[in-house]
Amino acid sequence: MDIESYRLLHRVRVAFSGADMTTDKDQSMDDQSPAVVFAVKGIDVTPNKDEGVRKVVKKQGEDGDRPMIGDKVAVHYTGKLLNGKKFDSSMDRKKPFIFNLGKGQVIKGLDIGVSSMQRGEVCMLLCKPEYAYGSAGCLPKIPPNAMLQFEVELLSFKGEVLTDDGGITRRIKVKGEGYNSPNDGSTVHVHLEGRCGERLFDSRNVHFIVGESEDMGVPLGVDRAMEKMQKGECCMLYLKPKYGFGKDGRAQHKIGPNSDLMYEVTLNDFEKAKESWELDLKEKLDLSARAKQKGTQYFKAGCFLQAVVQYQRIVSWLEMEFGVGKEQQQTIQNFLLVAQLNLAMCYLRLREYALVVENCNKVIELDGKNEKALYRRGEARLFRNEFSLAMSDFKLVLQVNPSNRAAHGQVSICQCKIREHHERDKKIYANMFQKFAEHDVKAGKGKRRRGEDSGVMNENHQVAIKRRRRSQDHGQDCP
Repeated sequence: MDIESYRLLHRVRVAFSGADMTTDKDQSMDDQSPAVVFAVKGIDVTPNKDEGVRKVVKKQGEDGDRPMIGDKVAVHYTGKLLNGKKFDSSMDRKKPFIFNLGKGQVIKGLDIGVSSMQRGEVCMLLCKPEYAYGSAGCLPKIPPNAMLQFEVELLSFKGEVLTDDGGITRRIKVKGEGYNSPNDGSTVHVHLEGRCGERLFDSRNVHFIVGESEDMGVPLGVDRAMEKMQKGECCMLYLKPKYGFGKDGRAQHKIGPNSDLMYEVTLNDFEKAKESWELDLKEKLDLSARAKQKGTQYFKAGCFLQAVVQYQRIVSWLEMEFGVGKEQQQTIQNFLLVAQLNLAMCYLRLREYALVVENCNKVIELDGKNEKALYRRGEARLFRNEFSLAMSDFKLVLQVNPSNRAAHGQVSICQCKIREHHERDKKIYANMFQKFAEHDVKAGKGKRRRGEDSGVMNENHQVAIKRRRRSQDHGQDCP
């Protein structure tokens, strides 16, 4: 640290201790030195109140909540040394800086400071070295043991999205311990509070197996979030209907169809299940038999996503197993065929037709004449308006089983759809060609009209020339 930084640091420390509090009350913040501003107006925002991060609000934010751990926040910031030298600024890049709060993606002081802000707020932060870059610094711009000051504007924040479809959003109220999380099959002990709107409909301590929360009346969204949580964590989960109680709702809790839910969940404890690589083949086969039974139970109850979880377990356990001897190999193949066929059926119900085709293809790779796989792939392709491909699949079904009435019916449907499609194309192209023809006719008339106009102009021009010549001839006869 250079001499000037030491002097500024001394002024801050003296000010923090109350020794330098004589400032003009009417003096604006911009006119005062950083040391005086933080000493007079700054508040300690560190959790343990060790003066490691002091904050001064320059512009109040909107009323409302503050960002939580894991939230994706967007800020503008300018960072300076205590001597006023700027070392970084998002403003210079003309692009907001985005990071996940409390995940160690920025220095500790910024994590703490931003978590204390409201949307739209602008503040100044003064961070001690242990809340910045410490004894190492960040050379060449930031020397070792440097105190840093930041001006930060909180532009926006939103919860962490846990699924590709945006159906589960998490906001962490209390961070958990360490980095160990439950895995699929773990037994978890949680306290949960469920709300629909402002109404509390569920509050209890409950334990369940991850992947089987439906057995305890806990929605799939809570179940899926377990693998992201740590022991002691308390979070808020915002669930879309797909991950809540779906289109049927839940009469027991007076939850209507297609309702959004919010659960506050605390993970009190958990016992991890064995990972796949820790299981021997006999254990995997036993677990697969149980998962098959559980998947059938969920499918019959209309819980298709929960059934998908069970069938995916079987695939993850057995897809890389080969077995010893023909009998064991056949057992493995049978489980995989059933799991992927049932996954295809679940995805048909969920209208995920690309996934239907994908799972049927895997079955057909193992058994090229599998009637169910060919039929379900045909159904998916028919729903995707791939009529020719669908008809090919249904004809393959008939080659395997000529008496399959459903396949006969589907072939007829495909033929009708293909004819309708061709007729529709004919009308579209006929209308298109008619418009082109009308356009050409209009263009031709315009050209003829312009030609006629130019012809009249040429005649008039010829007459004018003749008159001019006559007048010139008469002029030559005059004395």
